[in-house]
Amino acid sequence: MQSIDPTTGDVIATYEETSDREVDEALAAAVRGQAEWARAGFEQRAEPLRRVAGLLREEAGALAELMAREMGKPVSQGRGEAEKCAWVCEYYAEEAAGFLADEEVATDAGRSYVSFRPLGAVLAVMPWNFPLWQVFRFAAPALMAGNAGLLKHAGNVCGCALAIEDLFRRAGLPDGLFSTLLVGSERVAGILEDERIAAVTLTGSKPAGSAVASKAGELIKKSVLELGGSDPYVVLADADLEKTVEACVTARLINSGQSCIAAKRFLVVEEVLEAFCRGHAGQDDGQPA
Repeated sequence: MQSIDPTTGDVIATYEETSDREVDEALAAAVRGQAEWARAGFEQRAEPLRRVAGLLREEAGALAELMAREMGKPVSQGRGEAEKCAWVCEYYAEEAAGFLADEEVATDAGRSYVSFRPLGAVLAVMPWNFPLWQVFRFAAPALMAGNAGLLKHAGNVCGCALAIEDLFRRAGLPDGLFSTLLVGSERVAGILEDERIAAVTLTGSKPAGSAVASKAGELIKKSVLELGGSDPYVVLADADLEKTVEACVTARLINSGQSCIAAKRFLVVEEVLEAFCRGHAGQDDGQPA
């Protein structure tokens, strides 16, 4: 597996794919670690997440550089992504106990309540466009809920995937509780079939989501999907075109244009179309913005 600089096409690094034996060892370690982790209290689970947040802030510059090299996002936006990951770790460290508290239910029984229990080992299939955020937004709540995480990241951000695992290790997360698997998409179904995987989450395309959801349904395993869309950006005649053009450019090009919620279709009414394409109503140099 290779990480390739999107600005030059040069190979940054080459990684050995995780072998079947190593996947089996990671699954076994996840099961062992999760059994103990599930018995831990919320405050005990919160401690390593708070330490991860500190590491993310301390190393935001280096992580931003790594993201820029592997997927091309501006370094300034990479720093913001690292900070957002720190925030989500702290958020769930503080709020998980409340979110997962028993919920009393009124019935004619002596006591009825809904209780939330860990699932086990969760497989995460993540995309490359936000190589840290997409992982941490799954990992922080999943870990605080008492689960283990196994990350199958996109093949072009292996460095980021391994860096995330290293952050959790250095923060003191129990051995095996979070592991990165450097595997291709063709191996996801086989890993999901393993009885030690309790659930799966995926962020990605509709075809990828369909394949994972179909396999999870076949196996009667829980799945959570976040798939891309293509909602239109509608520009009407009464729009402030200077502000609109600026917003449209940002909406299309933020994160180097790699965002599932990036603007993809612009529907502009005919009477302002020419001005919109020039950039703003007062510009008349004949050149597109």
